[in-house]
Amino acid sequence: MNLDLLKQLCETPGVPGREARVRAVIEAEAKDLFDDIRTDAMGSLICTRKGKGDKPEKLLLLCHMDEIGFLVSHVTDKGFVHVDPVGGFDPRNLFSRRVLVCTEEGDIKGVMNAEGKPIHIQSADERKKMPEPNEFVIDTGLGAEAKKRIQVGDYVVMNEPFEEMGEKIVSKALDNRIACWLGLEAVRKLVDNGHSHDCELTVAFTAQEEVGLRGAKTASYGVKPDIVIGVDTTLSCDTPGVPEKDRTTVQGEGFGLHIKDGSFIADYGLVKEIETLAKERDIACQRTILARGGQDGAAGQQAGIGARAIGIVVGTRYIHTVAEMIDKRDLRAARKILTAFIAAR
Repeated sequence: MNLDLLKQLCETPGVPGREARVRAVIEAEAKDLFDDIRTDAMGSLICTRKGKGDKPEKLLLLCHMDEIGFLVSHVTDKGFVHVDPVGGFDPRNLFSRRVLVCTEEGDIKGVMNAEGKPIHIQSADERKKMPEPNEFVIDTGLGAEAKKRIQVGDYVVMNEPFEEMGEKIVSKALDNRIACWLGLEAVRKLVDNGHSHDCELTVAFTAQEEVGLRGAKTASYGVKPDIVIGVDTTLSCDTPGVPEKDRTTVQGEGFGLHIKDGSFIADYGLVKEIETLAKERDIACQRTILARGGQDGAAGQQAGIGARAIGIVVGTRYIHTVAEMIDKRDLRAARKILTAFIAAR
């Protein structure tokens, strides 16, 4: 597998509304794989391979580019940077984090911590308080100089490396650079193996999913697909302290065939079709239902006059943290089923 590309995607900063650097990485990889590439008004990258015949079936893969992060909301005279979250954070995961403040003139390293006293001088009641994400501040070490170099609207991402650990991959932003990788590598596998397809295939690398599936809504409206696949991560709570019924997926048992979440219910005909294809090709597969949350497949399903929709997902431990973890076997399975499904249309 081309893990160098996945590493590059994960380590490239890009929060909702500020996906340009990620989009540039994808566009460079996509230029030899698609017949048409364009960027829409929302900032989503729309990549299309032509179909056969006068009115080919339209298949759309939705793969969001953005990672959760922050926008700078204020810089004090002493250079402390206040931020506003873009995406859902658990504040317990934000203490003492290394970050990058991404400005127009370059990236600035910093550390993030909550406002207030250190543990040595906290009262018992103060230790019980959990700050909200917008109560964290960033210290770049620049002092007053930071106010000259950082402005409102600059964006902030976590600054953590991509790591391989046996069959596991650990990184920030696996949600959802996994899908960006799959959108490229499934098509690359198709091309390398000499497979053709009758459908008109569009892979939309979408903007602003983490704040409401926004790019997927506009991209889907423009494509007018017949079938939509939301490619994403999902929970893998196969870890201590989580009841078995709440695991969602188990790592190493294959890609997730996403049936329902808080935003959509999949087309059951597609569930059966993909499940049958997976069995025929000996591709490990597990059905998934997520109690809450949503993904781009919902936006595609509801755009225009609607479309048949399904999700292909990769189970991820410790999601929305800097230690997101996936299993390489599940990633391979997701790539295989996407390539097989495209080739069969």
